Amino acid sequence: MSSTSPKIYALHENPEWFPPFARAFEAEGLEVEEWLLTDGVLDLDSVPPDGIFWSRISASSHTRDHALSKDYARSVLSWLEASGRRTVNGRRILELEMSKVDQLTALRAAGIDTPRTVAAVGRDAILAAARDFTAPFITKHNQGGKGLGVRKFQSHGELAEYVAGPEFEEPADGITLIQEFIVAAEPFITRVEIVGGEFIYAVAADTARGGFQLCPADACAIDPSTGKPVMPPGATIAPDADTQLFSLREGFDHPIIGKYLDFAKRTGLEVCGIEFMETADGRILTYDVNTNTNYNAAVEAAAPRSAPRALARYLKGLTA
Repeated sequence: MSSTSPKIYALHENPEWFPPFARAFEAEGLEVEEWLLTDGVLDLDSVPPDGIFWSRISASSHTRDHALSKDYARSVLSWLEASGRRTVNGRRILELEMSKVDQLTALRAAGIDTPRTVAAVGRDAILAAARDFTAPFITKHNQGGKGLGVRKFQSHGELAEYVAGPEFEEPADGITLIQEFIVAAEPFITRVEIVGGEFIYAVAADTARGGFQLCPADACAIDPSTGKPVMPPGATIAPDADTQLFSLREGFDHPIIGKYLDFAKRTGLEVCGIEFMETADGRILTYDVNTNTNYNAAVEAAAPRSAPRALARYLKGLTA
């Protein structure tokens, strides 16, 4: 990058997720400045620095005691874009990250099939909404990530006990989703990784062992047999095969890729991981859009090309 090229800024709130990207930027010879949006001061009369601003704020930030990061990021991105700065996964995409309702309605508008879903606000409304679903069904948080609030219920009575009980998890934004329980043809989901309008690779995640907690970042890794983390903070070595829930879907070539690329272009989504399930009744159902997508070390080791390196090269191209 020449001395006159715009600088790259990474806006995020979780340093544990950043090392794979830092290594990719270093390998590409890129200088990247991190802006940790956990607290700070924003002078609206100030002028932002020249640069490319890549946002990867997560819907699960409140689980790391960073509940204010979402609104802080909204303010920072509004300020940057009003000042004419180039953002990657900017202000509009932040809203997509924060709301599964936003994701599902946008996917449907693009002609992509999604699971039957109803959004409810309030405990009584959750019970009322669930009456239209045949058990089993699931609930999840509208503002989620990491499987937040995802539970399977075998009956409406079981749901009523949960909603009235002390274990009920209040969603960060007050919105609970009731969703059909999808029976998979095989016990895995697929995550399609896209960077800058290109399909990078597809990942299979083992639902038989991992359940609903399928964050691919190595810092998220959980041993399915114990439910405990398998890697200490800052570790860079992937878990062994016995605890690894993710694998590369080699040679994956499916029409859904083209639909996702069109969807990303339509929404202005530049970096994402989109998840779908192939169902036992022959459907392809897309249920999640990850705009702060993380990459798994074991998958990276097997992939024909690196997703973090693809991202670094994409951002580098924007500075040219």
